[in-house]
Amino acid sequence: MTKAELIAVMAEDAGITKIAAAKALDSYVASVVKELKKNGKLGLVGFGTFSVVKRKARTGRNPQTGDKIKIAGKKVVKFKAGKLLADKIR
Repeated sequence: MTKAELIAVMAEDAGITKIAAAKALDSYVASVVKELKKNGKLGLVGFGTFSVVKRKARTGRNPQTGDKIKIAGKKVVKFKAGKLLADKIR
């Protein structure tokens, strides 16, 4: 599903315009990013938990040449589905 398709579904389900749905989605994404930067964790009961984790630096391999390369450590976002979401998908 693309962002445009998600906005269309949100607008239809909520009975609002696509512009309003787009603003709501953009606000949600901005709020999640802000909270992850601030606290490193955001939990939505029943849906799941977003968290920021630090990946360690490691040695990798260039698949074209086979040479070893150093991969720098970085922060990544992790998502763990909540019980209600996981049960609905099964």
